[in-house]
Amino acid sequence: MAALARWCVRHRLAAVLLWLLAFGGVTAAAAVTGSAYSNDYEAPGTESGRATQLLKEAFPGLGGDSDTVVWRTSPGSVRAADVEQTMTDALDKISDLPGVASVVSPYDGQGTGRISADGRTAYATVTFAHQAEDIDKSEAQAVVRAAKAAETDGLQVELGGSAIALTESSSGHTAEIVGVAVAALVLFLAFGSLAASLLPIATALVSVGTAYAAIVLLGHAMTVADFAPMLGMLVGLGVGIDYALFIVTRHRRGLKRGLSVTEAVTNAVVTTGRAVVFAGATVCIALLGMLILRLGFLNGVAVAASLTVIFTVAASVTLLPALLSFIGPRALSRRERRRLAEHGPQPELPTGLAARWSAFVEHHPKLLGALALVVITVLALPTLSLHLGTSDQGNDPKTSTTRQAYDLLAGGTSRSKSGGGFGPGVNGPLTLVTKIDGAEDRLTLDNLAATLRTTEGVASVTPVTYDGGGSTGYFSVVPDSAPQSQKTSDLVDRLRTEVLPRAETGTSLDIHVGGVTASYDDFADVIVGKLPLFVGVVISLGCVLLLLAFRSVGIPLKAAAMNVAAVAAAFGVVVAIFQWGWGSEFLGLGRAGPIEPFLPVIMVSVLFGLSMDYQVFLVSRMYEEWLETGDNRRAVRVGLAETSRVINSAAVIMISVFLAFVLSGDRVIAMFGIALASAVALDAFVLRTLLVPALMHLLGGANWWLPHRLDRVLPRISIEPPECRAAHERLAAATDAEVADVLAKEREQDVRDIPG
Repeated sequence: MAALARWCVRHRLAAVLLWLLAFGGVTAAAAVTGSAYSNDYEAPGTESGRATQLLKEAFPGLGGDSDTVVWRTSPGSVRAADVEQTMTDALDKISDLPGVASVVSPYDGQGTGRISADGRTAYATVTFAHQAEDIDKSEAQAVVRAAKAAETDGLQVELGGSAIALTESSSGHTAEIVGVAVAALVLFLAFGSLAASLLPIATALVSVGTAYAAIVLLGHAMTVADFAPMLGMLVGLGVGIDYALFIVTRHRRGLKRGLSVTEAVTNAVVTTGRAVVFAGATVCIALLGMLILRLGFLNGVAVAASLTVIFTVAASVTLLPALLSFIGPRALSRRERRRLAEHGPQPELPTGLAARWSAFVEHHPKLLGALALVVITVLALPTLSLHLGTSDQGNDPKTSTTRQAYDLLAGGTSRSKSGGGFGPGVNGPLTLVTKIDGAEDRLTLDNLAATLRTTEGVASVTPVTYDGGGSTGYFSVVPDSAPQSQKTSDLVDRLRTEVLPRAETGTSLDIHVGGVTASYDDFADVIVGKLPLFVGVVISLGCVLLLLAFRSVGIPLKAAAMNVAAVAAAFGVVVAIFQWGWGSEFLGLGRAGPIEPFLPVIMVSVLFGLSMDYQVFLVSRMYEEWLETGDNRRAVRVGLAETSRVINSAAVIMISVFLAFVLSGDRVIAMFGIALASAVALDAFVLRTLLVPALMHLLGGANWWLPHRLDRVLPRISIEPPECRAAHERLAAATDAEVADVLAKEREQDVRDIPG
């Protein structure tokens, strides 16, 4: 690390130019190739996956994205001559637009059943030539414009569907701008130097920008979800600014102690830079743990987010040292430079609120530890009611056209509280598809459609549709409940376990149930089934890394417990806001609904990785002090006093960046933002600066216990600087009596003891 830092300082211009070249080259390549994201939630081997595959093989015409145009009259009927003429003209214009494969109107023979019972609501189906991820946004916008042009005072026109969702108003880069602006303000208040406060921002922007473009290219090599770049940017900005903050803080401390710029930069990279690399490795391990689930959709997310973290770590230990050498002593504020010139280097002792808080925790560990446990427990309680399911356009903000269309179809509108519509199930029909072998199977399938109309939970059933060769047939079942309702999930289970097996008896039929609810339920079942293994692997790998770094059994176990607590509490906040609806509409995040099945896995990965960061930075400083003095009480007190301020500043930055992404308008990204912000807030202000030091005071020397046999066989990886490694080797080589003597002497020489 020292050699790398010295090279970056000596060749600072080359280091900066190499990063700018990488940023420009990758960005240009991404612009030329374009994006190729895919939201393929299908889990291999599931029944809904087989249903989808059968439909694609037998009915290739169904491959395009299907969207709806919904209109409602007030007063009057949609069958009125002027309304019919207006909407027919609009639909004709839509059918002629580029990218539109077909339009089915309620006013022709194919559109039977597309006018509500009260005659005031109707809808048409617009089928695009491609799936939503392959549709150009301008094509969807043209459809919206053509439909909205027909709207009058007595005629409300709304649109729904995946392609239409592409046109919803976006905040652009507002989230990133707000997050970066707040981070810059916090950095300036912490450093008092404009130059020093801008360097972490510049480092994070270059690394995250490079990673963002790399993720675009990654989409051509593997399945990458459309929210993966935004998730990577969210995580990258947070950890990138924080990592740079830690290194700049250590560099500034070196300058205050009288080191030259080169020496201060090298020392910062050798000490804190090593901790940054270690922390980044734990984040990547947690993220790549998703690979064990063997789901293509999550593989792309894991690799994309890990790629971003790798770029931010690399920039922190290469680009940042080069930039620090450019600004020289200006990393300190004018007042700090003047004081250094007048009084010379002075020892930097922990003082102020951080020192007083550290002493307070030392004197009241039981009370404060119990208080922290109560806070975490209360916030984690909503997690017990976590419901994984379909979050659809009914959860969009009430002002969006997709939400308006959803409500109109279901039987209500924000403009009119009257009934009507087609029932909530029309927004998520189930699809039953099967291979057919002979006339007997065909007759059974026709009879089944009639039988299903009388089944509990079924609102309507469409006639069976056969492919050209008559070897495959499908029909749609409209539930009488919403796609995200538990009643719809119960209907899927009832069809699969009771109704369909009876119908298949004595035939060669093998009927598969697909559709939105079925596919999400299958996806959730696969994830929930693998979640214990996933969490176990991630926790185990994290514990092994901490065991190797801190040569202690207690430190990894406490870290694992703290990380699980942070994740559980963060999930509790997400459930309260998004599932229970506490403030979701107020925040512009739509109404309450279930949590997407893939979110727990991604959130566990990201949150577990991020929560390890503060553990590493806090405990590594305590570990340095422990190796130098052998006094646990002093090590915990000094470590907390010296790191709590920078950890709190880092937490405020990360929280600001994460919360800013709520402004993105995307429900999934907003979930990530709130979950990550909650976890970081709890981790920094409750766990790492309260519960962890309280427990370490209570456990005493047991914090650093490691069986001698295990110590001999474990490989050595070190976060602390070389002089601390030498101290560690001396302590490890000492006999038990000698260690006791060292501890007694160091307690007497504790010159930095801070009264409470």
